[in-house]
Amino acid sequence: MSEKILLIDDEAEFVETLAARMRTRDMSVTTANSAVEALDRDDMDTYDAIILDLQMPEMDGLTALEKIKQRNPKLQVIMLTGQATVEKGVRAMKMGAVDLLEKPADMEELNRRIKEASNRKMVLVREESEDKIKEIMSQFEVGLSVSSNC
Repeated sequence: MSEKILLIDDEAEFVETLAARMRTRDMSVTTANSAVEALDRDDMDTYDAIILDLQMPEMDGLTALEKIKQRNPKLQVIMLTGQATVEKGVRAMKMGAVDLLEKPADMEELNRRIKEASNRKMVLVREESEDKIKEIMSQFEVGLSVSSNC
């Protein structure tokens, strides 16, 4: 299965290099050079994982993470940073990031973390689907019960 990734970073050369390396691993990669650009996308919910830079002008990664999680808490966000601080890393994890990696990210490690994030998203989507099916079935059963009492 090919993971569908959204890569968000303001360093254009870094984005293109990392995206090319991810594509050689059969990932479908879309890029954005700012958090604002990424948040304007209509298809954000369709990504298996979002790779998000922590330090960007215009809107930093923590603000973007907050907006992404408000939009859809199930989205799996992996933070990347060249200037990691323990405080920002802890804050990102508390806000819902699934990982924080330092640049330059080791491709094997990043690949592993992306696969884990994709698997987590699949589990969350499956659980949501099962809950919806249970709700529909219980409504159907209530309808049958009411009609049989008539």
